[in-house]
Amino acid sequence: MTLQQLETFFWTVTLGSFAAAAERLYTTQSTVSMRVRELERSLGVDLFDRSLRSARLTPKGRELMEYASRMLDLSTELQHRIATPESLAGSVRFGVAEVVSTSWLPQLVRALSARYPQLRLEIEEGLTSDLMASLHRGELELVLAPGYTRMPDVRSVSLGKVEFAWMASPALGAGTHLHTPAELAAWPVIGLQPESFHYSAIEDWFRRDHVRCHYLARCKSFAVAGSMTMAAMGIAYLPLRYYEAELASGRMQIIPVSDPLEPVEFVAAFPLGHAYSLAASVAEIAREVSDFS
Repeated sequence: MTLQQLETFFWTVTLGSFAAAAERLYTTQSTVSMRVRELERSLGVDLFDRSLRSARLTPKGRELMEYASRMLDLSTELQHRIATPESLAGSVRFGVAEVVSTSWLPQLVRALSARYPQLRLEIEEGLTSDLMASLHRGELELVLAPGYTRMPDVRSVSLGKVEFAWMASPALGAGTHLHTPAELAAWPVIGLQPESFHYSAIEDWFRRDHVRCHYLARCKSFAVAGSMTMAAMGIAYLPLRYYEAELASGRMQIIPVSDPLEPVEFVAAFPLGHAYSLAASVAEIAREVSDFS
């Protein structure tokens, strides 16, 4: 029995298939299958019940999963405590929200490359709920996104807050007086898709005033929403740092509102109970370099 076999078994179970485990471990599906077979032979037991169309864990397989998780955690802890950062190798798959990818993500990658030169990064940009669902399924090991951690067994590290504001093109004629949510709801809203933290925050804000807004469009990025807003097609709730130049030049204006939303906190979220994982190390470095200004 080898640590590599246990790692292969762990990811096969966690991700639900040999194909997903092969992708995670940068190998072939046949190699994953071979390692699991070798592990079964070395232990003298069947770990999967292959009598059904989809392989399911046997009672011994479920028992081994607990040991495999503990042994992999111990192996990672040993590497972090004993080995030098330069010698640590492996990969980290993490997801980022758009605000992170267009602000300080390059600084994070540079810092990680300097500290862990053999570390391989796989980065996916997406909407918050999609990224958190991938974290829950084990497809991602870390998420850098707005503070949406409403799931069990997730630890989060604060990365700072981002200030947003309602904006419009001056050509829309929204005016600069103080707007209530009910007044703002009279204008078409350009928002993000329902899977985003941004969408949930806006919906909650309008509901607090017992009104519903009308969406002209729901986009997947702030860049698209901002472009449509500057074209005077509607109003949008946008991060201030993105649009400093447009606001200064008069191409966009802030719409003052009563009872404004609080700045949005961003976090690094990763599975609880893996204090020495590479994901936890990346989260701490993300906290160090995070700079939304």
